[in-house]
Amino acid sequence: MDAAMNTAADLIDPRRTRPLDAQRLGAIATWALREEALLTPKPGLVDRRGSGAHADMDLAMLLRSADALEPYFARLAECAAAMPSGATLRARLGAIGRDAEAAMLAATGGINTHRGAIWALGLLIAGFASLSASDDDVETEIDAHAICRRAAGIARLPTVAKVSASHGNAMHARYGVSGARGEAQDGFFHVHEIALPVLRDERTLYGDERTARLLALIALIARLDDTCLLYRGGAEALAFAQRGAQRVLNFGLDNDRGWRALDELDRGLIARKASPGGSADLLAAALLLDRIDEETTDGNA
Repeated sequence: MDAAMNTAADLIDPRRTRPLDAQRLGAIATWALREEALLTPKPGLVDRRGSGAHADMDLAMLLRSADALEPYFARLAECAAAMPSGATLRARLGAIGRDAEAAMLAATGGINTHRGAIWALGLLIAGFASLSASDDDVETEIDAHAICRRAAGIARLPTVAKVSASHGNAMHARYGVSGARGEAQDGFFHVHEIALPVLRDERTLYGDERTARLLALIALIARLDDTCLLYRGGAEALAFAQRGAQRVLNFGLDNDRGWRALDELDRGLIARKASPGGSADLLAAALLLDRIDEETTDGNA
C-alpha cells in the first residue's frame, strides 16, 4: 500500500499547494479525532473525566477507534487523488468508508464511536486530495471553503450503494433535520462558518487552545440540529442543549459564570443521557481543516 500511496502523492501538484501525502492526511485525521476525544471538559461527551452521557464507551475506546481509522483515511486520500470526480470515485470512497466502519467496530467491540466522523472527515480529506491533484485552475487557493465545496460535490455524487440504516437517517425521517449527510452535501456550513471562525478568533482572544476548542464546540452545539441529541433525548434534549450552549457563549469562559453554565449544561445532558456527538464530529472536522491549513501554509508537512 505504501507504493500506491507514494504514487497518489506524486499526483499532488506542488504549484497549487505544499503537498500533504495520503499517509500524512490519514495521520492528521486521526490526530483530530484524538484531540477532540481528549478535550476536557466537554458537555455530555466522553473526555478525560469519564464517559459523560455514554454508558457504552470510554476515552480509551475512542482513542483505539481513532487509531484504527488512520489507514482508511489515508486510503480515502489516495483514492481521491488518483481518480477523477464521478460515480466511480463515489462508489470507491463508499467502499473504503464501509471498510473503515468495520475496522472501527472491530476495535470497539461493536460500538459506534466514529461513524459520523468517518463520513465527515473522510469527505474533507477526499476533497483536499482531489483539489490538490486536480489540473483544473478554477480553484486558485486550496483553503477551508474550497475543500468544503469539493467535499460537498463528492457527497452529492450519485451512488448505487444501499443507504444503510443510521440514527441520522431515522432522525431525518422523524424530525426533518438534515443530519451528517445533509451537512456534507450543503458544504459543511457549520464547520467553515461557525466552528473554524470561533476556533481561530477565540485562540487569538484567549491565547489558550483548550478554551478556543471548547468554545468552538459550544458554538456548534448552540447552532447544530444534532441528530445524536435527538436520537438520545428527543426534541427536548436538543432544545436544552442549544439553550445551555448559547448561555455559555453569552457569558464566555473568562469568568466563573461561564464555567458554571458549562457545568450546568454538562450535568443536564448527562441526566438526560444525551450527548452532542454530531457537534463533536464537526469539531474534529474543524481541527482537521485548521491543521491542513497550517501545514500547507507553513510547509511543515
